[in-house]
Amino acid sequence: MASLAELSSELEQLVTRSAPSVVSVEHRRGHGSGFVLAQDGYVLTNSHVVAGASELRIGFADGSHARAEVKGRDSRTDLAVVRADASSLPSMTLAGGDVRVGQLVLAIGNPLGFQRSVSMGVVSAIDRTLPGRGHTYEGLIQTDAAINPGNSGGPLINAHGEVVGVNTAIVPYAQGIGFAVPAQTAEWVAAILMRDGAVRRPVLGVYAAGTDLTTQQRREVGRDRAVHVFRLNVEGPAKAAGIREGDLLLEADGKPLRTVDDLSRAMVLTEGKELVITLWRDGQRVSLSITPQPAA
Repeated sequence: MASLAELSSELEQLVTRSAPSVVSVEHRRGHGSGFVLAQDGYVLTNSHVVAGASELRIGFADGSHARAEVKGRDSRTDLAVVRADASSLPSMTLAGGDVRVGQLVLAIGNPLGFQRSVSMGVVSAIDRTLPGRGHTYEGLIQTDAAINPGNSGGPLINAHGEVVGVNTAIVPYAQGIGFAVPAQTAEWVAAILMRDGAVRRPVLGVYAAGTDLTTQQRREVGRDRAVHVFRLNVEGPAKAAGIREGDLLLEADGKPLRTVDDLSRAMVLTEGKELVITLWRDGQRVSLSITPQPAA
């Protein structure tokens, strides 16, 4: 019983520390959640929360409000950065470590308008794929922490109070199945949105998806996931560099590729310069140099 009381006390302290950084994102067409990224007013939320909004208002834990403007949106990851006309705000930290299945997490947000509601659960799965509007979301965190309409854009936090994901979607006909954009994706997308207002992705010329490797492939490759190339643009740089259908892309400039988002990140952060792609083909590792086409 003592350990249960200790857990309860620690959770209370965790919520007390974290909740002041969670905000409501409000406009005439609806509302959602968000959290403070930087003390000078930068807030991270979902792209769909602010889509089409001409005027925004951010609501803070103390009951005050501030006007805000959208600094950038990225529909591919459903992330957006807005800046509130406020300063000296309590901010949250994006987690840098790996998320593990079974890890305890809390979701904080404004479901159905109930401000800063807290729900608890675990990470149910990682690297989930979910169909979106015109594209597919990859690498999502699945959780059974209760996520409802209005939670979108709010943080999914770990036991240290770090944000491991940005709550983004639910399966409406299910219970206990919610999804969050991982913090590692949110970190680089938010940085680009704050700087440029949009993410311009260079083109590699591949149709690909993150995939779980078979037991044999895991033994051979030494990892559990890769990016599988299932089709090529005949006039794209990937084809010209020697990438083939069926290749498993393992690394970009030495960094592991688990999802297509990892590949996008590598291309965006190197600003379209030459990449060294390490792939697996016919039982062998192959390294190819490739220069993506600039974003249109």
